[in-house]
Amino acid sequence: MPHDRLAKYRAKRSPGVTPEPFGEGAEARPRLFCVQLHAARRRHYDLRLEMEGVLRSWAVPNGFSADPATKRLAVQTEDHPVEYADFEGLIPKGEYGGGSMIVWDRGLWVPLLPPEESMPNGKLLFELRGFKLRGKWTLVKTGGSRGKQNPDEWLLIKERGDGWVRKGEEAEAFAPESVLSGLTVEELRDGVDRAAEVIDELPALKAPKRTVDPRRVELMLARQRDRAFRREGWLFELKYDGYRTLAARTANGPLLLSRAGHDLTQRFPEVARAVAALPGDGLVVDGELVVLDDGGRPTFQGLQKRAQLTRRLDVEQGAVERPASLYLFDLLAIGGHDLRPLPLRERKRLLAKLVPPLGTVRFADHVETEGEALFEQVLQRGLEGVMAKKATSKYAGGRSDDWLKVRADRRGDFWVVGYTEQETPGRVSSLDLLAWREGEPVYAGRVGSGLAEDQHKWLVGLLPKLRRDGPPLPAAAAAPKGTLWLTPRLIAQVRYKEWTEGGQLRHPVLLGLREGDLPPGLDANASKGAKTKSRSKTGSKAAPEPAAGGLELRLSNLDKLYWPEDGYTKGDLVEYYRKVSSWMLPYLRDRPVVLTRYPDGIAGKSFYQKNSPEFLPSWIPTVGVWSEEVGKEIRYAQIQDEEALLFLVNLGTIPFHLWASRAPDLECPDWCILDLDPKGAPFAHVVELARGLRGLCEELGLPAYVKTSGSSGLHVLVPLGAALDYEQSRMLANLLGQLVVDRHPKIATLTRQISARGGKVYVDWLQNRRGQLLVSPWCVRPLPGAPVSTPLQWKEVVPTLDIRRFTLATVPPRLRRNAADPLLPVLTERADVAGALERLARRSG
Repeated sequence: MPHDRLAKYRAKRSPGVTPEPFGEGAEARPRLFCVQLHAARRRHYDLRLEMEGVLRSWAVPNGFSADPATKRLAVQTEDHPVEYADFEGLIPKGEYGGGSMIVWDRGLWVPLLPPEESMPNGKLLFELRGFKLRGKWTLVKTGGSRGKQNPDEWLLIKERGDGWVRKGEEAEAFAPESVLSGLTVEELRDGVDRAAEVIDELPALKAPKRTVDPRRVELMLARQRDRAFRREGWLFELKYDGYRTLAARTANGPLLLSRAGHDLTQRFPEVARAVAALPGDGLVVDGELVVLDDGGRPTFQGLQKRAQLTRRLDVEQGAVERPASLYLFDLLAIGGHDLRPLPLRERKRLLAKLVPPLGTVRFADHVETEGEALFEQVLQRGLEGVMAKKATSKYAGGRSDDWLKVRADRRGDFWVVGYTEQETPGRVSSLDLLAWREGEPVYAGRVGSGLAEDQHKWLVGLLPKLRRDGPPLPAAAAAPKGTLWLTPRLIAQVRYKEWTEGGQLRHPVLLGLREGDLPPGLDANASKGAKTKSRSKTGSKAAPEPAAGGLELRLSNLDKLYWPEDGYTKGDLVEYYRKVSSWMLPYLRDRPVVLTRYPDGIAGKSFYQKNSPEFLPSWIPTVGVWSEEVGKEIRYAQIQDEEALLFLVNLGTIPFHLWASRAPDLECPDWCILDLDPKGAPFAHVVELARGLRGLCEELGLPAYVKTSGSSGLHVLVPLGAALDYEQSRMLANLLGQLVVDRHPKIATLTRQISARGGKVYVDWLQNRRGQLLVSPWCVRPLPGAPVSTPLQWKEVVPTLDIRRFTLATVPPRLRRNAADPLLPVLTERADVAGALERLARRSG
């Protein structure tokens, strides 16, 4: 047991005297390593490797060498608790190891031989992935068998051949500062206070003396610019592909807030610990939260994978195996002073004094004037882009011309090996692409965005001439089912963000098409082929694609009958959504949306569409979400305006299903839902349970709102304000559902199987899992009568309520009579769940 292995550690230390942790109730952090620089009686480095819930420790008196020819003595000491990896401070004189200690390095260690087999034989081969120490290392035991040798003595040796060998390079050549606080061990010993140095400058800079509440800060945002520029008086930073994050040191501990105000602290504990180690009470800083790939570049998919973790153990393991970093670029407050009125140049100068040069939290540096030169470097290294900021700018909430962003998309040429057609005749949906990477052909995914109007006509006439029975190369067989195969005579020039972990292009946009040679390895006689002419979007006679707001939507087949029994047409559906768009859009904006399309009406075939259509116009944004289930990124459409809504309705979409959370903080839902599903039970029982849920919520101090499902039941929603993650929301729903069933056992059940419900109303609390969908308020359902999922006032929820009267025809007049949306507060209110649970516990006790 870890507790037993820490007995020797605890016996050497005095609780209440030394500030060191004692390993009580610590979370496991599998494969964590740290190196602490310890200025005790003798200055030395302590290497600690997590094994079986504790840190196995070795004192390395002469430090590390990246030269394999140099062997270092490493003396094994007592096991330490896992949270010791966060410890830096002063150990009092007279205590064991008295002196100053900093966290010199930290990261993941990977055993290259099973430790349980190799360590008894006196060897441990492993890889370090830290901020300073990288590559393969070996610990070899030397003592215990001859003379007076110490049985705890090992040799620490850098292995050859991994790219991290540095001949003659010692630990002293590495950055000496802590990767947490940024202090050297001497500065920590001498009581250096960098925050005090910064605060002493603030009166002369005329920084207002006032407290800044991080939860009330409106972030300063940048406007888009197409081209980089060179200009004196401007600062240029890297643009990171991550989550915009406001970090603070508060009286209650570290705080991480997303752009939308969602609390990310528990989801990224390694970053929170690093923020807690920064100097300065009342510290508020602005930055970008990222996860770096093996090449040191931000990977948005990696960040999404981290953000999806919810179990505490998974989060701690992810913090070690896929650690996040917070790049800080602005200082907003410290020591009771508001720095936002100061010039950006001064704010960044002061921030640089507070932040470690290496570590989980680090300073986002900049260059002055030379924005074009920095942009060229960004293009070469495949980074996200450049931020341009006026050096004299104050920090003002909202978008400003003082901050500009220039994205750096990559470009490449790809062979067109297949295509799919739209349901609308005469239009191509997407082109399937093949690339050569590291000398091998790989399937690169599909591109549909960027196809100009005249390209559709040209391709529809050309592509059938290039058709073939099967994929032209084996790699192309990775294309989805339904691909129409082509002999690759066309080359597509494509702009894209990056290659995803699944090996496909992220955010591809077609720039042009031209004739090209056949790819290597393809028999020129495999298909007849066809001569083609070069055609590019820029050379097209078609008008450029208009931006949303100035769009003239091309609506088609408006007379098509969608509800045969009721006589409603596609045109009726489009007109309905046009009328309710201003009520519906607040629920749609920034959320992943799933479409269910009925191109021939509710009596025809339908299909469920998570991945947004390849031909989606560029003015309709999408959000990528990594799916562990399918092992790739799914790109969901986002509906930000009426034009996007009507465009998707024109594709045959009837219902719109939504995530409960908004981008970019997809792990924290806005509401907790209980779905009251009758399936044969009297609707009066649904009403009784809905009102019972409302009464229960009122007793617990929770707000509750209601809407019709648009099918047969009611949805009761508790607003969360993104204060909980999905697992916590699910637990709250389970608790509420169990309580209401306990109060109404004759009419309510938690049994999902319809045949086992016994005629009772099913209280479905399971719809609070990540990625679970809610039919949008004001959404039409593909059912007879064209019912609408309609928000209700509680005074309407009575036994005589007839939800069938809320339809495509009746809801618009209802909205004209009642302009207020009774459900809208569910988007902004935040329930006091902690207080509700305390009240429940007191009542139960």
